[in-house]
Amino acid sequence: MRILFSTAATALFLVSSSAYAAVGLDTYVDKNGFLDVQALTCGQLADTYQEDANALANWYSGWYNGLAKKHYYHYSRVAGEEHMVIVYCKQHRDEKIIHALDKIFKEERAPK
Repeated sequence: MRILFSTAATALFLVSSSAYAAVGLDTYVDKNGFLDVQALTCGQLADTYQEDANALANWYSGWYNGLAKKHYYHYSRVAGEEHMVIVYCKQHRDEKIIHALDKIFKEERAPK
């Protein structure tokens, strides 16, 4: 009985851990090789490789700084915000990444 339970538990773990197997961002590019950053969901970010998530977070940082006409890159702040975005996205998989970023940035700037 213990062997049967152990085998079933192992099989369940393998099935559940492969449900969100990491994929490259290239999975989401269009036929011309472009990635629609405004359409990406948190689930897609959460399911990609860490290196791709980091690259995408850096791209978003540059995009937002460009919109704000800022020309500085705060290295340690970006790393912390990147982590917050990924954690948030793992909990809100259907939300668009740009909406998650907006919420996190507003929370960061809100008076404490």
